Parts: sequence; structure tokens; C-alpha cells
Amino acid sequence: MNTIPAKTIITRKQDNSWFGTDFNMNIYKGCCHGCIYCDSRSDCYQISDFDTVRVKENALEIIRDELRKKAKSGVIGTGSMSDPYNPYEVKYQLTRQALQLIDTYNFGVAIATKSSLIARDIDILTKIKDHSPVICKITITTIDDVLSKLIEPGVCTSSKRFETIRELSEAGIFTGILMMPLLPHLTDSVENVLGIIHAAHQSGSKFIYPLFGLSLRSGQREYLYQKFDEFFPQDRLKQYYMKSYGSSYECHSPREKELGQVFTAECNRLGILYKMEDIISAYKTVYDYKQFSLF
Repeated sequence: MNTIPAKTIITRKQDNSWFGTDFNMNIYKGCCHGCIYCDSRSDCYQISDFDTVRVKENALEIIRDELRKKAKSGVIGTGSMSDPYNPYEVKYQLTRQALQLIDTYNFGVAIATKSSLIARDIDILTKIKDHSPVICKITITTIDDVLSKLIEPGVCTSSKRFETIRELSEAGIFTGILMMPLLPHLTDSVENVLGIIHAAHQSGSKFIYPLFGLSLRSGQREYLYQKFDEFFPQDRLKQYYMKSYGSSYECHSPREKELGQVFTAECNRLGILYKMEDIISAYKTVYDYKQFSLF
């Protein structure tokens, strides 16, 4: 695996409204999952050879030194631009070792992934949970395993991801689903949304955070259209997107209102969280109370 130089890895966020994370951490750059809808492929991020995973040089030493110097702890988010559980992680275990450092220095963690490999680190996540907030976000966009292997070819099937959610949940880890993006005229059906909700409930998911549509920018748009022509030529999806969205960045599902109503009603019925502020409160509040109690 190739390496790239890095001066810093853990960066302070100006806004912690996204799942309550205070810092960002990406050990790897690029992603080999091959998801046809990935916004990180967009030209604006200037990630050359996006499908090639590279690791940042001296990552663990940098992370150790940066954690040691932080005056205040917080929740470290990872998985925003590259999956921390890519296939190389099986051998190199850099994410696992970073979690051990996060535990040592009493920080919390918020992980986003599509990989079942995260279950390997339940032991460390449990240790972190003893002193700091932990949240695991598993991306699932379709209940159909056949379709998931087309649009997310480099990762395990949706059903395997639901099994992973069950493992994490049964271990007491606060876990839920990123149901995003839902691709207009492909995965934005009521049947798909309800299927994900019901499987989430059965697997012990605490939350589902949705996006009824997707974002499209230069670079990613062309890649998506290429895959539409390759996998769904008979559906004329490219022609539909070009006509409906043009060069728009936000591509909302035409069923967004209906899907939103069905989604909220069913989540309310099953007791699944879906509002960002409720999700943050649910996994963080107990730690705020512990800190207050100390004083």
C-alpha cells in the first residue's frame, strides 16, 4: 500500500452539529469500495486516484502526539472521506491501533463505515464507551442484496451489514444507520425505505438518519452516469437525471415528501430515532451527566 505525507491527522471542527463530533480523523486517503454515488469522488475535493487507498505516513505517531497535546477531550469522527475499515485494515490494523490510542487518552469516537470489519473492534469500542461517547453509523441504502452489490460493489451486502449492527448493538454499542443517499428512481421506493426500517428495528438499530436524494458535483456526476449506462441501460437513468436535475448539486427524490411521511411515521411507531439532535443527545447525555456529577 502506498503512503502519503501528513503533518496532522486529527483536526478540530468548527461545527459539531454533525453527530456531535468535535474532531475529524482520516488515517487513509481514497477508497476502494467503488460506490457509484460517492460524493467524495467530486473534483472539488481534489483527491487524485480516488479508488486507490493510501495511508498517511507515521499516522499512529502523529495521532498519539496530537491526542497527547489536546487540552480538552471530545468525540473524534472518522469515515467522512474514506472508510476506516477498507480491506487493508485487515492486515495493517491502523484504525484498531488508533482506537486504542483514543481509549488511552480518554476521547470518544464516532465511526462511519460500510464494512463488517468494525465488529472486530468491539472490545476496544466497549472500553472507550466506559468513559466517553461512542456511536457507530453503518451506511445502508437498499434492502436488496443484489442491488447493493451493483451500487456498492466493494463492500459486504446489506444483509451482512445488518448482522454487524446486531453484533454491535448486542455488545451495548450505540449503533444505527445512515440511510443515504437514496437514488431517485432506483432506491427511493416506499418498499425499500420500509424494508430498511424493519430490518433496522430487528437488528437493534437505535437510529436511522436519511437523505431522500443525493448530491451530484463535477467528477462524481460523470462517474455515476457511466455506471448507470453500464448497469441500468434499460432504465434510461442517465437520461432521466440529465433532464430532471441538469447541473444541480442537490438532487431530491420526487417522492421525498411521501417517503418522509412514511419514514417518520414508522420510525415513531418502532421507537427509532431520526432527528439529529435526538441522536446526539441519546449517545452523549449520560457522559455529560457523569462529568457534571464529578464537579
